Amino acid sequence: MTRIYISLGSNIAREHHIRAGLDALHELCGPLEVSRVFESEAVGFAGRPFYNLVVGAETELTLAELCRQLRAMEFAHGREPDAKKFAPRTLDLDLLLYGDLVCQEPVALPRGEILTNAFVLWPLAELAPALLHPETGHPLAEHWTAYDKASQRLTPIPFAWMPAHALA
Repeated sequence: MTRIYISLGSNIAREHHIRAGLDALHELCGPLEVSRVFESEAVGFAGRPFYNLVVGAETELTLAELCRQLRAMEFAHGREPDAKKFAPRTLDLDLLLYGDLVCQEPVALPRGEILTNAFVLWPLAELAPALLHPETGHPLAEHWTAYDKASQRLTPIPFAWMPAHALA
């Protein structure tokens, strides 16, 4: 089993798509460790605010298969195959960490946004404060402490989620 961390984001029907993304990830990976949900301004384009969070899980999937599954989930929830990088999103799923793997293919890991975007770093550091960043060797909590918090506004919001099957 490999410990993975995935960021989720949406700025279109945010609550609906975040819940749908969590349900899909739970179905794929089983139990999820879920950070708080944060509202953040769009980064890189003018758009409506996003809901963002990070989940931790265990997987037996290979890196390539996990990436394929995450992309399929995005498409299943309305993402256009030719969507621009900086554009509104129904559901954005980004693999942040796959164990302590450092690689460029099939995806760059660890994801660069861990150290540059508050909406990734804060919830990730919340879930795994003592986890060492695979490239810097420093704990995620240390990176969050050093982060310029004035550079991106981020607000925790009330949000509760339970797996869909638990509600039946």
